[in-house]
Amino acid sequence: MKARDEKLAAIKAWIRSNEDIRAALLTSSLVNPLAPVDDFSDLDIELVFLDPTPYLESKEWINLFGDPLNVYEEGIEAFEGKHAMKMVQYWDGVKVDFKIYSVEQFKAEVLADELPEDWDIGYEILIDKEGLCKGLQHPTYEVSIIKEPSEEEFQKIVADFFWDVTYLPKCLVRGDLFYLKFMVEKIIRVEYFIPMIEWYIGSKNHWEVTTNKYGRLFKKFLSTAEWEGLESTFAGAGMEENWIACGNMIDMFDKMAQDVSKVLGYDYDLDKAKATKEFFNIHNPNK
Repeated sequence: MKARDEKLAAIKAWIRSNEDIRAALLTSSLVNPLAPVDDFSDLDIELVFLDPTPYLESKEWINLFGDPLNVYEEGIEAFEGKHAMKMVQYWDGVKVDFKIYSVEQFKAEVLADELPEDWDIGYEILIDKEGLCKGLQHPTYEVSIIKEPSEEEFQKIVADFFWDVTYLPKCLVRGDLFYLKFMVEKIIRVEYFIPMIEWYIGSKNHWEVTTNKYGRLFKKFLSTAEWEGLESTFAGAGMEENWIACGNMIDMFDKMAQDVSKVLGYDYDLDKAKATKEFFNIHNPNK
């Protein structure tokens, strides 16, 4: 993306000429060989200042790199933590997340026993004017690799899923669209279904792959039929199509959970799965 490349070049030039900045890193997807990168990928810049205060208090410096549409700040008021953030969406489509450290905060992170996750994903040292990055561990890129769940983790996801899907027939019969979508999309899909899909894919690939955030790479690792099955778990506003989508989600979760349990040698309560599906279906007026 030309606009992003130009913005990164402008930021690098500013970093080199600014004596307040003692070190800077580029992190996240642009320096992670396992991450998908496209024209919408963000710039994640970490800045280490001798005195961060002027840069925390002011937004003027972010105008050096373009016309901001919006700026979101975190940790500015209570900077005694690890860092602060100024996240900027520019009008040209480029989003830049500036992470701001004091020298002392940055040193503490460098000397930590374990590399922080945002560095282990990948980093590139843009500048280090006084050796602050000396001793910085190399990234393993493994933080995003799908990990085997413990049996306790697996059983909890299964139990929570089959408990929460019992709410769905109520919502569907009542035509309670907002609560239905809250349960399906915020709770069930995000907290239970996505982790199970990740474990399913991990179990098929020797626990050596990543599917990125919230399933961005699911399609890459699933068969055409499996992907079409996942697509069929989404629905619009109509109750009849939501009955179908919710039923498909329950069926796919059950199938994938069975497969994962077999690979890992974990128990799986087939009777509970069958009974829950029967409970869902007996309330379905379309059956």
